[in-house]
Amino acid sequence: MPAKKRAAGTPKPSRAHRKLDFFAGKWRHEGEIKPSSFGPGGKFTYTETCEWFAGGFALVCRSEGAVPEGVMKGLSILGWDAAEKSYAYFEINSTGELLYSRGKVRGKIWTSQNTSKRLLNGKPVRTRMTLTQVSRDLAKYRFEMGAPGQPMKLVMTGNQTRID
Repeated sequence: MPAKKRAAGTPKPSRAHRKLDFFAGKWRHEGEIKPSSFGPGGKFTYTETCEWFAGGFALVCRSEGAVPEGVMKGLSILGWDAAEKSYAYFEINSTGELLYSRGKVRGKIWTSQNTSKRLLNGKPVRTRMTLTQVSRDLAKYRFEMGAPGQPMKLVMTGNQTRID
């Protein structure tokens, strides 16, 4: 994150904000969606470019690529919510999905969770995304889902590799 002059009293990004720097840049995502009640599954590939938003408190990311349903474009925001002491993630995409989750980071493992009625025809479903930083330029992730009170099931795995 580039250093910029700030007026006296202007908030500054915290150490928690600076951890997001790992995600800044251009990435290639590749993985597989498992067959489920959401569809037959299949491979996906897309690129994602994440840039710091003004002030250095959040990243704004744009993505585009191929998913089993066809071409997808997305816009997401990832930031630190100091009041909630968690990372907040919001995504919209061209398949009609609207995603929101909160998460934590411990060492090199990022975990975010959510409960939503949107994903399963009005029935609640829990989701969990776990991303492990393998190196500065590589991360592996997994996405799990499950009904409340039921075990989570793996529905997607993938890798993201820095390409710029």
